[in-house]
Amino acid sequence: MHLEPAALAGRQPGARDPFGVHLRHWRTQRRMSQLDLAQEAEISTRHLSYVETGRAAPSREMVLRLAQRLEVPLRERNALLVAAGFAPMYPQRGLDDPALAAARRAVDLVLKGHEPHPALAVDRHWQLVAHNAIVPLLMAGAAPALLQAPINVLRLSLHPDGLAPRIANLPQWRAHLLERLQQQIAATGDAGLQALHEELRAYPAPAGGHDLPAMELAAAVAVPFQLIGEQGLLSFISTTTIFGTPVDITLQELAIESFFPADERTAAVLAALQARAQGA
Repeated sequence: MHLEPAALAGRQPGARDPFGVHLRHWRTQRRMSQLDLAQEAEISTRHLSYVETGRAAPSREMVLRLAQRLEVPLRERNALLVAAGFAPMYPQRGLDDPALAAARRAVDLVLKGHEPHPALAVDRHWQLVAHNAIVPLLMAGAAPALLQAPINVLRLSLHPDGLAPRIANLPQWRAHLLERLQQQIAATGDAGLQALHEELRAYPAPAGGHDLPAMELAAAVAVPFQLIGEQGLLSFISTTTIFGTPVDITLQELAIESFFPADERTAAVLAALQARAQGA
């Protein structure tokens, strides 16, 4: 079956779409020409064109090679394999699965070891998976509905009934989160993330503020997270930790967000909060 370019563009491939549709989607998503991808995969441009249009069927090894060159996430690599007529290769287990026990211990060790500073683990849709003892102290005051599992940390951060009223630099932080989410959408093509992005953008814009241009964000050394609490203004900088060589979908999609005090006052307040929590 020959597929015209117009039929391939502008939509997310579905489970029933042939392999060529999936391949073209990811190639265009990565802004690669057929020549670029053929050179990366060490195949002829003609053969790649035949595979993309359905005139040739790829081998399993070819599917995996193309997916690797295109940096396709593991979840979508399974979809590519299925579309080409092969069984999925990458498992997806819950973090409580015995096979992931070592990984779960590593996550818990990082979260616990980061105290008295807040740290949390999220899945691909930014739903809270795990956190250390400091995180709930900072989430206090948000609407109960936003704190019911599964908690989406981006929704909690930017919702008018969540942390948003307490974020001192809300226009800057909002712009940072939306830009980061947009980058994640570009990398994964995830429809769920796109829906979340649209939801967050629809929240009321911060009073007296506006989203910062992307160029201003790029020029900054680090975007701070400034939260107003009972103890006054707390200022953080954050880092993201991921597993380096995952072959499980859950592990590849897991990220640990660690927040560090940006000033000595914030460090002292966090230490006092931990001492109070341990003494309670």
